[in-house]
Amino acid sequence: MTSMTITELFSEAARLEAQGDTAAAISLYESWVALHPADPHLHAALFNYAVVEGRAGNKYGAINTLRHAIRLKPDFQPAYINLGRLLEDVGRGGDAVAQWTALVNQMGTVNGEGIKHKLMALQQMGRVLENGHIDGPAEDALRMSLEINPHQPEVAQHWIALRQRQCKWPAVEATEFIPKTALYANISPLSTAVMLDDPVFQLARAAAYAKQSIPLPTGAAPDHQSRQGPRPQKLKIGYVSSDLREHAVGFGLSELMELHDRTRYEIHAYYCGINREDATKERIRASVDHWADINGMSDDAAAQRIRDDGIDILIDVNGFTRDARTAVFARRPAPIQVNWYGFPGTMGTPYHNYIIADPYVLPEENEIFFSEKVVRVPCYQPNDRKRKVSGQTPDRAFENLPAEGFVFCCLNGTQKITDTMFEAWMRILAGVPGSCLWLLDSIPTTNDRLRAFAAARGIDPERLRFAPKRPNPQHLARYRLAGLFLDTFPYGAHTTASDAMWMGIPVLTMEGRTFAARVCGGLVTAAGLPDMVTPDLDSYVATAIAIGTNPDLAAGLRSRLEQNRATSVLFDTPKLAQSLEALYDGMWADFAAGRLPVPDLRNLDLYHEVGIRIHSAGEAFGVADYQRHLAAINSHAPIWPDNRLWQRPAAETVEMAKHRKPPAPATIPAAPDVAWLKRA
Repeated sequence: MTSMTITELFSEAARLEAQGDTAAAISLYESWVALHPADPHLHAALFNYAVVEGRAGNKYGAINTLRHAIRLKPDFQPAYINLGRLLEDVGRGGDAVAQWTALVNQMGTVNGEGIKHKLMALQQMGRVLENGHIDGPAEDALRMSLEINPHQPEVAQHWIALRQRQCKWPAVEATEFIPKTALYANISPLSTAVMLDDPVFQLARAAAYAKQSIPLPTGAAPDHQSRQGPRPQKLKIGYVSSDLREHAVGFGLSELMELHDRTRYEIHAYYCGINREDATKERIRASVDHWADINGMSDDAAAQRIRDDGIDILIDVNGFTRDARTAVFARRPAPIQVNWYGFPGTMGTPYHNYIIADPYVLPEENEIFFSEKVVRVPCYQPNDRKRKVSGQTPDRAFENLPAEGFVFCCLNGTQKITDTMFEAWMRILAGVPGSCLWLLDSIPTTNDRLRAFAAARGIDPERLRFAPKRPNPQHLARYRLAGLFLDTFPYGAHTTASDAMWMGIPVLTMEGRTFAARVCGGLVTAAGLPDMVTPDLDSYVATAIAIGTNPDLAAGLRSRLEQNRATSVLFDTPKLAQSLEALYDGMWADFAAGRLPVPDLRNLDLYHEVGIRIHSAGEAFGVADYQRHLAAINSHAPIWPDNRLWQRPAAETVEMAKHRKPPAPATIPAAPDVAWLKRA
């Protein structure tokens, strides 16, 4: 032992671990450290010793070992990184951030290796602080990371999302070291939907994100052709979601899962969310035929489990949302794969065959902005008619509302609030004296920021009131205190709108272009209030003021909602269950006949490039604007036609490629008839 060099130590310890004898590896490190207290490489031995201790589950021992390494060599950067991770693992997030902060603060001018460690420390700080809802410092840490290297997709995504959650406008803000182009090239599809009513870029960004974040598996995809044939007696339907729990998605799905026809369908649920039990999770688990928790499973293992279960149709109920298992879908574990409900937009992948929508949220003329084949139900959003509502309505004082005056509310998350909509709300408050705006509570700094915006626009900040989080039955009951729900734009209300209307509160929204910007309009229409969908912002403001100043008008809307509730399409969950099942039958018929749709991803890289140019420069973004940029690209490198905005005949494109001639202005292809997009 005394003659063993540190290189020999590392080699022997690795050999023991590889053989599964972790205890022997730990004993070896322990003995070597005791016998070599003055070795110049002791800090490195301690580092590896701590790694093995951590893998063996002795996290507190590993923490002490790393502290020893840092005492010996205070500039030993990897030790700070690992020490922070271990402290986070044992529930000491604040101490973890302190370690990473110490590392960042001691690093000025650094070499390449040092830059890597500094970036890692900043990223870890940002992640832990964000998870703890310490948004400002988290944003600062991620900004510092981006200023060192702006081409970090995941960091950029979280930085933008944090700014949206804090109502820091504009959310995409360039700095001296962070260009807008890098931010738009890396923004998440969800943040894109929150900020931009641009269905072209939404599609292109989804495709780029999927390609960037979810690498295609190596090797050949599973061959499902042998399963083509007559419909099985029971189609096996699999729902994959992290939200089959007390979550907006879980609330909505609860009754639907209970209503599936078990004589014709076998329902499987694959849960990938947080490891916590609640009543909604228990209800859904009890309602399905099979429940599998795929947390902790690798993507390959989860996909194999789904294949072993013989799933015929696999439903992605996450899309690009938190804890999604998109990589499982990339492995094509089922012959038919569907995008529905959890994400308001296209996936832009080669492995989602269908998207389930409804006639309002996705009209026929908008199908060109989706990679999936569009199939429709009367209203795409499920609702639970059995949702529990507290029988006691709280008084205004309990909810910190003024004793009198009209109450406008918007209980959407703060990330959905844009500067444009906030300006409109201030116009509404100015037009309805004595009214207040009831918003969902956020962190104090965000609440204060919104109050300051209101004051700057001449509105008493006390007219903004904030609703603390409540259990769902109590949350639903307090809607009765509101007079009108004001929707956000371009990412409108989903479950919050349905909840409000279930409680008899009318919802005012504005018609948009993207899926996310049309959801609320579809829900309001399905509830029997199509006149509450306005065509533009001025109409939205005028309608809100009219309702807020006319008690009879507000009462009439509430009465219509209450009368329609039992018969409206929005709350007809049995009809939705039957409609979904009819779609599933049709999907199987397509598959059996060899007609399974193949996603069309042609030229989406070019649409993405153009979208980055347009939005970085703050340009208009209608069909003609995209085509103008495409024509410029085509003059340098001819573009093969697609079925979206570049529909040049193939022969013409080939001839252009042969002669390398730029197109004449008159040859820009005619746009599909998408009137609403032309208005941009």
